[in-house]
Amino acid sequence: MSFPITTLSTPSTADFAALCALLRDAVEGGASVGYLVPVREEEMIAFWQGVFVDVAANTRVVLVARDAGRIVGSVQLGLATRPNSLHRAELQKLLVLRSHRGNGLGGALMTAVEAAARARRRSLLVLDTSASGNALGLYARCGYTKVGVVPRFAADPDGSLIDTVIYYKDLAS
Repeated sequence: MSFPITTLSTPSTADFAALCALLRDAVEGGASVGYLVPVREEEMIAFWQGVFVDVAANTRVVLVARDAGRIVGSVQLGLATRPNSLHRAELQKLLVLRSHRGNGLGGALMTAVEAAARARRRSLLVLDTSASGNALGLYARCGYTKVGVVPRFAADPDGSLIDTVIYYKDLAS
């Protein structure tokens, strides 16, 4: 299946609600994306509000995938802002609704976020993810290189401490 992927700068009320639902689905599905269950509505709202403050400041890019107009996936690109790091960005919060996984949407979002990075003259991408996360195979298939593992770096949504894997991809090579 193919889902349109676009940059989202100013979410509508419906988009904002869909982004909160996407984040809730990820956390409730066990994704280690910064929140514990039960995730509170106020936390999700504050998170997305902060994201779009960064978008307005041109330090973050948000891409969304839609199915029948509804957001079903998203990924973010955090743009480094220091003079010595303007060539890099951090891939963040790759989220796909559980109902839409397994059909190539994650890979399509990865391709789109890499294109967004190139368009902004970013040649190095970094990311971190749970060592037991669902996207490990995806990152490998997309050509990301594993740097290493940081033990007990974050907590899973249930509160248990988990290892985190660091990856990078050199878009210039």
